[in-house]
Amino acid sequence: MKFKKNCRSVEYKTSGWKLSENRKAITFSDKKGIGRLKLKGTYDLNFYSIDQIKRVRLVRRADGYYAQFAVKADVRVKTKPTGKAIGLDLGIKYFLADSNGNTEEPPKFYRKSERQLNRANRKKSKKYRRGAKPQSKNYHKARKRYARKHLRVSRQRKEYCKQVAYSVIQSNDLVAYEDLNVKGLVRNRHLSKSISDAGWSTFRQWLEYFGHKYGKMTVAVPPHYTSQDCPKCHHRVKKSLSQRTHVCGNCGYTEDRDIAASLNILQKGLSTAGHAGNYAWGDLPSWAIGAILSSNGGSENQESPSM
Repeated sequence: MKFKKNCRSVEYKTSGWKLSENRKAITFSDKKGIGRLKLKGTYDLNFYSIDQIKRVRLVRRADGYYAQFAVKADVRVKTKPTGKAIGLDLGIKYFLADSNGNTEEPPKFYRKSERQLNRANRKKSKKYRRGAKPQSKNYHKARKRYARKHLRVSRQRKEYCKQVAYSVIQSNDLVAYEDLNVKGLVRNRHLSKSISDAGWSTFRQWLEYFGHKYGKMTVAVPPHYTSQDCPKCHHRVKKSLSQRTHVCGNCGYTEDRDIAASLNILQKGLSTAGHAGNYAWGDLPSWAIGAILSSNGGSENQESPSM
C-alpha cells in the first residue's frame, strides 16, 4: 500500500471496499494494490449494518496503519439535568480554572518528554547523509522511533483532554468557555510551545462532542477583556501577563486572575446561552454527522489538529 508523498490518509465512500462476512477483514477493489487487510481490535462492526457505514478511511500513523469507519448513528444519550452551569478559563499556569474556584494543573506531556524527544532527534540527524538518495535503513529506523515518541505524547494529551472534558460535561448542564484563536496565539514565539503543549483545541473538540452526545449546552464566548474586567462590578482593571492576581480598585474584589476570568466567561455564557450550538470554526464537526470508529476499538470525532 502506497500513499502520496505528503498524504497520510486515503478515503473511500460507499464503493471500492467490502467487509468480510465476520467483519474481521476488509478488501479494497480499486486496483491500487491494497487488497485484503485484517482488522485488529475489539470494536464489533457487526453491530452496524453496511448501509450505516458512509465512509472508510485508511490512516497512516507512526506506529502503523489504521482503518476508520464513519457510521451514521445516533450518539445522543439522555441524562438527568444537574442544574449547574460553569465557566472555564484555559491557560498556561493552569490547564483550566473554573468559576467554582477549582483549578487543574497542566500535565505538560511534551515538556516532560522533551529530553527524550531531543535525544531521539539528534540520533536521527546523525544518521542523515546530505545528498544521499535513498537514505540508509538506520536513518529511517531512527526517524520512525522519533515519530513514535511524538505520537505517544499526542495520544497522552488527547486522552487527558478527553477525560477532563467528560468530567466537566457530566457535572454541568451549561459550559461556557473562550472562543480562542489558537492558530493566532501560537504565533507568539515566547508562548507557542506552552500553548501547543496545553492542547486547547483538542479539549474544545471533546467538550463540544460530549456536550452534543449528552445534551448539554456548550457556549463559546468572545475572549475580549475576560481577564481584565472585574466579575463583581465590571470595572476594567488592566493587567500584564505577569500579574496573576485580580485586585479591583473600584470595589476591592480580590481573586486569582484565572478564576476571575472564568467568572466573566460564565456571565457571558449565561447571557448568550440562546446562541449555544454555533461552532466558531464554521463547519459542523464531523461527529455531528456520524461517529468515526477506528479499527482498534476507539472512537474519534475528527482528525486532531497539529497541536
